[in-house]
Amino acid sequence: MTRQPSSNRPAVHQVLATLGYGDAIGNEVIGIRKALHLAGFESDIFVETSDSRVDHLCRDYRDLIDISHPDNILIHHFSIGSRASRVAYALPDRMVLIYHNITPPEYFVGVHKDLVQLCYSGRRELRAYPARCDLALGDSEFNKEELEALGFSRTGVLPVVPDFTHLDQTPDHTLVSEFDDDKLNILFVGRMIPNKRIEDVIRFYHAYKVKYGRNARLLLVGSYSGFESYLASLHHLINSLGISDVHIFGHVSNAELTACYDLADLFLSASEHEGFCVPLVEAFYKQLPVLAYDAAAVSSTLDGAGVLYKNKDPRHVASIINTVLSDVDIQGDIIDAQDQALVRLQAIDFTTTLLEAIERVRQSARLPTVSIRWDFWQRFNEWERLEELRLYRPSAYEALPFKLGESSESS
Repeated sequence: MTRQPSSNRPAVHQVLATLGYGDAIGNEVIGIRKALHLAGFESDIFVETSDSRVDHLCRDYRDLIDISHPDNILIHHFSIGSRASRVAYALPDRMVLIYHNITPPEYFVGVHKDLVQLCYSGRRELRAYPARCDLALGDSEFNKEELEALGFSRTGVLPVVPDFTHLDQTPDHTLVSEFDDDKLNILFVGRMIPNKRIEDVIRFYHAYKVKYGRNARLLLVGSYSGFESYLASLHHLINSLGISDVHIFGHVSNAELTACYDLADLFLSASEHEGFCVPLVEAFYKQLPVLAYDAAAVSSTLDGAGVLYKNKDPRHVASIINTVLSDVDIQGDIIDAQDQALVRLQAIDFTTTLLEAIERVRQSARLPTVSIRWDFWQRFNEWERLEELRLYRPSAYEALPFKLGESSESS
């Protein structure tokens, strides 16, 4: 199962359930890989699944078994429970866990049954890791505090320091020509999922239009794949309120995203659960005033900048929107504070923080070996054989004497 490292320096590999394209976690994983290579570490990314656009950067998580060594370090990006997570747990390699937070499952009840199960299982599975991890890092102070509440004693913060080059594109000409007019553009960027509370953003916009009669529109940007029922409820709300000028774009290109930020007059968020929330600091970068609900990691991400609100009465939020959009001096003060917060964020040396965390693990006393089920590897091998049948001999798989889906719990 193990092999000796090729030098005195351990390999530092990353493992996670899924590597996406263009999302915050995916960008961080790729950035860590680059930093480790530049520092001279052997480093690969091991996943269960990946976006086709980043397949060339990944290896199958099962390959970890063959290259495992007690001196190697696994950087385990924990966001949901997975087979990759359980294999990483069972290997003898040292571990740095990076916690990206798991949305409480109750947000997805009645909207996405599978995510309810995945989020519940992930939060439950995380409780097994305090004794397994040499170091547990939150990507925000909020996430670090949640780790400590779960019993992790060796903690730290590996902050998100976004790369904003994707917002330096030439803005999409079609969007600019359509929306660059005398209307005020209120913008939200983020996945169209329930914890983001897009319905509250719509209600706030409606209250603003009704109370102040301003000539405005609402731009909602973000993927809704897998959440079509939630999207339908948003359309129903828009129709029932009789609101005009609400534009839901879904997933957009970098040029389209750049255009949306450039066209906007205010960034409005009502999200109730964020581990960090990259769009907030993207708005900083584009010098767009931010108004956000004070929940979870939002206040620490804003770092004293932007405008926070705690009362979700639509009339209250509408009055804040109106105050910001009606006063150029207030807008200037908000943007100045955001600029300073962005300078502080970009001054963080991500690579140095990462390498210091790895060195901290290398110099620390080795943890006692954690126990796993005596038949873990036997059951894992059986699952692999079943998976091979499912993929390459589906008729034989379907003829097996168990209900389809039961084998998915075997590892």
